Amino acid sequence: MEASEIKKNGNQGLSGSFRNAFSGIATLLKLERNAKIHLVILVLVIAAGVLLKISPAHWIAVSLAAGFVIAAEAFNTSIEALCDAVKPEFDPGIRKAKDLAAAGVLISAITSVVTGLIVFLPALVRILS
Repeated sequence: MEASEIKKNGNQGLSGSFRNAFSGIATLLKLERNAKIHLVILVLVIAAGVLLKISPAHWIAVSLAAGFVIAAEAFNTSIEALCDAVKPEFDPGIRKAKDLAAAGVLISAITSVVTGLIVFLPALVRILS
């Protein structure tokens, strides 16, 4: 690909890709209430993990679950934004796409809660007994 083609297509190289990705994260956290809620919960989970001294394997599980939820929220938000840009008025197909994207977030959140129970319940029982 020639340099002029790259500029036309908006490809800014690796640094531009990272800049766009971090801009997307900032937009997600700035505009999406649910993303803020997930972030607060993540901070609490990290604090609990430190206090309860969870194992490295459990940190991996918690990290993957948390990343799964935040990524699902980002995908959901991007699908909603795209749908709204393409067809602002009500459309049953758009509604279905938005509902399915929201279902993905819910599934990831439920999965992370189950992961959290598996990780944290034994640690809490150990401390309380």
